[in-house]
Amino acid sequence: MIDYVELTVTSNFTFLEGASHPGELARQAARLGHKAVAITDRNTLGGVVRAWSEANDVAAELKADGEEDGFRSIIGCRLDFRDRPSLVCLPTDKQAYHRLSRLLTIGKRRAPKGECWIDAADLPDHAEGQILILLPPDEADPDFELWARKDGQAFAGSCYLAGQHRYRGDDAQRLAWLAALADRAGLPLVATNDVLYHAPERRVLQDVLACVRLKCAIDQAGRQLEAHAERHLKPGSEMARLFHHYPDALARTIEIANRCRFDMGSLKYEYPDEEGLDGRTVAQELVHRVEDGIRFRYPDGVPDNVRKQIDKEILLVAELGYEPYFLTVHDIVRYARGLEKPILCQGRGSAANSAICYCLRITEIDPVSGNCLFERFLSQERREPPDIDVDFEHERREEVIQHIYAHYGRHRAGLAATVICYRMRAALRDVGKVMGLSSDAVAALNGTIWGWSNQGLPENRVRELGLDPNDPRLAMTLMLAQELTGFPRHLSQHVGGFVITKGPLGDLVPISNAAMVDRTVVEWDKDDLDALRILKIDVLALGMLTCLRKGFDLIREHFGDAWTIATVPQEVPGVYEMIQRADTIGVFQIESRAQMSMLPRLKPQNFYDLVIEVAIVRPGPIQGDMVHPYLRRRDGKEPEPKYPCNEELKPVLSKTLGVPLFQEQAMRIAMVAGEFTGSEADKLRRSMATFRKNGDVDKFKDRLVGRMIDRG
Repeated sequence: MIDYVELTVTSNFTFLEGASHPGELARQAARLGHKAVAITDRNTLGGVVRAWSEANDVAAELKADGEEDGFRSIIGCRLDFRDRPSLVCLPTDKQAYHRLSRLLTIGKRRAPKGECWIDAADLPDHAEGQILILLPPDEADPDFELWARKDGQAFAGSCYLAGQHRYRGDDAQRLAWLAALADRAGLPLVATNDVLYHAPERRVLQDVLACVRLKCAIDQAGRQLEAHAERHLKPGSEMARLFHHYPDALARTIEIANRCRFDMGSLKYEYPDEEGLDGRTVAQELVHRVEDGIRFRYPDGVPDNVRKQIDKEILLVAELGYEPYFLTVHDIVRYARGLEKPILCQGRGSAANSAICYCLRITEIDPVSGNCLFERFLSQERREPPDIDVDFEHERREEVIQHIYAHYGRHRAGLAATVICYRMRAALRDVGKVMGLSSDAVAALNGTIWGWSNQGLPENRVRELGLDPNDPRLAMTLMLAQELTGFPRHLSQHVGGFVITKGPLGDLVPISNAAMVDRTVVEWDKDDLDALRILKIDVLALGMLTCLRKGFDLIREHFGDAWTIATVPQEVPGVYEMIQRADTIGVFQIESRAQMSMLPRLKPQNFYDLVIEVAIVRPGPIQGDMVHPYLRRRDGKEPEPKYPCNEELKPVLSKTLGVPLFQEQAMRIAMVAGEFTGSEADKLRRSMATFRKNGDVDKFKDRLVGRMIDRG
């Protein structure tokens, strides 16, 4: 097998150009026998984390098979300048990566959203430690030769010239020109294939993406499309055949790969240092603030079971080193509560399982009295950062966001990105337009797709619309739309997930301007941040908190009572009587028609009944036929079932009468019945949390069902 590494690879994070996912490219490169692959998207590091994650999985599989050489992802990007030819930039170490991220941040911050304005003058200050590969034009160009000579002098020893086949009949002549230019400029020639997709069959999808980008139909695209299907990953033997006159160009790909040893896993995220510690360490400061909170929450003395829980949590937080995170969230909440006109806020989700969060007033839910499970929030086995989401009044959330920017500085704080991906409807619309389908036909096809579904259309559904599924153009449209589903379309900003760092955030990940004024966004989304164990704090807006605050104001004005979320009277019988009559218009979470139709049947009598109510009126339980069994068992019309595996599942499911309704139950079922490890169950949880975006939950189906069948 001939050693070769592809160093110029465009993924679908170069939107509407690359036609393969970063993970597909990494896995295909390994399949072809390459020891590494470089993902080099245009002016972005958006896809590198996914390629790195997939490469790590591939390396683990190879190691399990006894192959010690492994596989890895080379981090880099293509730099497109405003005033000079493009370069591929590959950092060799962590400091070089920081410089590259900083350079991209400069270009993105001076440009509107979605663009990056880099100039030749920006490069020298950020070139140390980089491998630069100059990308040539299709034709000989005197201006390009001048730049090649300049780069050969300015970046001697770290700059190369890319040689590529264009398949136009003049490749021998063009490569000879590039080899001669390389000699004159002092730039070693390096072999590349300028890859756009992982396998040749993706060429058709790449043509469609080009047409979407060019806003034209496939019949009018002409020579604007690629003339061949060769821009895919190739085995080393094929690249050796193409560059048989230039064997050194092939060997240099290995030389460069060996120099580029930077690994994303070496990025160390550091929490910001909190001010005002009065000489205390962060660990001592957290204890100090929690003790203040205990005196506020329990003025008559803290119960023994509460003290025991708090001590246990503080010990675990200290062991995992997450004290600064709790202090940061507390500072944000303290700012909102400390204003002259306080902003109502409340921690949501698993944070309500933490006694520390309760004492710090991040949440108003007492987890000890509610018998909540702290391990759902923070676990020694998972050893992953806690996830604290805080809701603020929707009319005043922007005050909190701008306070974070002002307090930490835009160089240390930015919103996470959200990768907007094609869903089936949008894919059908874009592909149908490119393929020349009528707008009526596309609308009819889209009208048969349910909600957020990413499933394709079966033939019988197409025939019911009066369309012929065997028509070549329609058949290709349906096939390509299915293939395009899940592709990233553009970056948007997360609803409120902040990344805050101790040092410059732009050294960790490029920062760009959002469409909204005074907002800046990093280019990684929640999954990427999780993969690198980078913390984000969700600063969210909730309209119901605005309603509550206005309600509290009215109560104080008319009755003189000063209520807070924590002091609202609980379990009032008259309230539940109204709920059982479905008199719930305007009541948060149970005001929809679906919820109102279920309330008289379920007849909630306490808060946990409401938790069940909200959970059960959802597509999963409804489609899984879980609603009627639960209601029958609750009404005593059907006995609770016997549990398989010697009643092992009873502790997991008995509280919901044998019907799995919550994500934690799905995780526990996977661990108890499917013998998943904690890590596997956590991956299952993540796939369930993101199923609407990419459908990863399907990957676990065979493994889970198979193991459960094996165990009876």
